[in-house]
Amino acid sequence: MPRVLVVEDDDSMAIALRDGFEYEGFTVDVARDGETGLGMAETRSPDLIILDVMLPRMSGLDVCRKIRGDGRSVPIIMLTARGQEIDKVLGLKLGADDYVTKPFSFLELMARAEAVMRRQGGHSPQVERYEFGDVTVNFRKFEAAKKGRTIDLSHREFKLLQFLIEHRGEVVAREQLLDAVWGYDNIPFTRTVDMHVAKLRKKIEDRPNDPRFIVTVHRAGYKFCG
Repeated sequence: MPRVLVVEDDDSMAIALRDGFEYEGFTVDVARDGETGLGMAETRSPDLIILDVMLPRMSGLDVCRKIRGDGRSVPIIMLTARGQEIDKVLGLKLGADDYVTKPFSFLELMARAEAVMRRQGGHSPQVERYEFGDVTVNFRKFEAAKKGRTIDLSHREFKLLQFLIEHRGEVVAREQLLDAVWGYDNIPFTRTVDMHVAKLRKKIEDRPNDPRFIVTVHRAGYKFCG
């Protein structure tokens, strides 16, 4: 039975989410503030976290940052109020897998929950550590180094590199990367992928304009060679 952690300080919302997930067969833990939620994320090993942005004692953004900073890849869906566009952007940059804007239907939230859990199950890392050229990456600890010096990769860049490495030798379409790394399977912002690949190349390639490892396949996508 999957376990979901709901971190929500609004009583009626927390109760509704608990009842909804229990009806769908989940074991549900509920925390009413950020600090308690972070502690339960560490001790209860949830399969999914529903995390409100605005929380007492510690914000949802800080909770998300701490979870990802500790190397945990549990799927996180953030709940934001209408008009909190900056919080959505920050949440995704900090490693949240998706977000839902209040008010929302439980059916929408459940569909998104199933999608992020399916992606998580379908792309579990085959290796915790990988080396190519003079680059070493530890995906479990979210650590990377080139020539022995630490590389500052974002959580999204780790996920992008991990997916490419897991499919090394294969041509991966931009749409596949959007679905696997961003979860935007129905939003055609493929330019987002190109921008992140360009940033990643600058950090891992000796010659970013003539890449050795992340190679562009014209009109098809990218291929990892390493």
